[in-house]
Order: sequence, then C-alpha cells, then structure tokens
Amino acid sequence: MSLSSIEFKELQAAKILLENPGVAARLTHLIGTPIEKGLDLLPQDWSEKVQELTQAALISAAHAAVFTMDDIPGEASSEQWHKLGAAISGGLGGFFGLTLIAAELPVSTTIILRSIADIARSEGESVLSIETKLACLEVFALGGGSSSDDGVETGYFTVRSTLAKSVTEATEYIARHGVVGEAGPALIKFLAKIAKYFGIQVTQKVAAQAVPAMGAAGGAVINTLFIDHFQDMARGHFIIRKLERTHGRRVIRPLYDALPARV
Repeated sequence: MSLSSIEFKELQAAKILLENPGVAARLTHLIGTPIEKGLDLLPQDWSEKVQELTQAALISAAHAAVFTMDDIPGEASSEQWHKLGAAISGGLGGFFGLTLIAAELPVSTTIILRSIADIARSEGESVLSIETKLACLEVFALGGGSSSDDGVETGYFTVRSTLAKSVTEATEYIARHGVVGEAGPALIKFLAKIAKYFGIQVTQKVAAQAVPAMGAAGGAVINTLFIDHFQDMARGHFIIRKLERTHGRRVIRPLYDALPARV
C-alpha cells in the first residue's frame, strides 16, 4: 500500500521535527552565547552526577506520569498546560540554582513525560500499552546527541535501533512484573541507555541556567524550551509509529531516509 499525499506530508513534517536543531541550538539562541561557556561554569564533578540524576528522574517519572492517564486514543493533546507546568518548575530551579537541580529535575521530567504520553495518545496510541509506555520513554533519547559526543549515536532510526534490544527486554519484564515498585534489571538497563542521551540534554539545560543573570525568569524560559524540544520529538516519533502501524517500518524507513531534513 502506498502512502497518501496526507501521509507523505506527515512523514515530511515528522522528519523536520526529528532531525533539526536540538536543545543546545535552541538554548544558545536564547542565551546569546555558546552553550560551552555555560558548561565551563558547572562544578567539575557535574558530569559524574548527570547519569545518576537523569536515571533517577526517569525512574521517578515512569512511575508517576504515563501510567495514570485515561486511555482515549485520538484525544487532542494539551501541550500548553504542560509547558506552563514546566515553566513553573524551571522558575523555581532558576531561582535556587544548581542546589535544587536534584529536586527540580524529577518534577520537570515527569511533566515532560506526561506531555509526551498526551501527544502519543493524540496520535492514536493506547497509553495502557506496554509498547507505548516504553516508546514515550524513548523520546528522551531523541535529538540529544551530536557528532562531538563520544559514543553517542545520532539520527532518529539509529537511536531506535540502538535501543531495540533493551526495549524488547524491558517489554518482557514489564509484562511479567509491571512498573510499580522496584525496577528490575531489564528496565534499569533500558533507562540507563535512555539516560545516556537524556543526560546530554540535561547538562545543556543546566549549563544555560548557570549563565549569570538568568535567574528565575530565565529558568522558566529555559524549561519551556526544554519541554518544547521533547514535544517536537514526541510528535515526530508518534507520527512515524502511526505510519508504521499502517504500512510497516520496511516501507516507512527508506521513504524517511529519502526525504530532506529541511524544506
């Protein structure tokens, strides 16, 4: 079955969302200075803490965000309400600085994940499905790397392929045990891989917040850009999944690769 003209437009829109400027570019534009300058202001041991913080935030969000939503596939999403919540969380983080990041990150991550699930639902996904829940978490790995990030693969389908085995193992684990309670090794392994990508973006966000004079207002704007990025990734991701449900990945992947990343 060939794609309709509407589906081709959706596929093109998805690629533009998924393959274009990520968090670093947006934050650099906002603060008016390269994000690397903000990185220089972070504590020396910050990179060691990122993996632990991001993985803990993802576990907390996974338990609280997606799994309490009503299952109404096709219902319109409400991105603006989630952006408001993220802005409030970012404002508090910006006011108190790096000392509050360990407390603020799980809150903002939960808000973002709930927004991702809301978008998934609007694209016809069932949020009760294990596959959908894991696909929502996958979004945190999208659009987060760059050619300068050692060992971090980039590109939408490349990232999905890298995560594929962990997704399968986590799906089997959740099917047997659920997600409530202590996370098992399969789920921890999956979240650790997600955290590898997500940690890059968290570091970029915190670097922007570390720039002098950003403050509470700056923190709110930064968090708004942060959630906006993941909302774009989620929209593109779940458009692709919707098209794959109809046509299969073997049809969608080469069409996606052939489309331009910019129009």
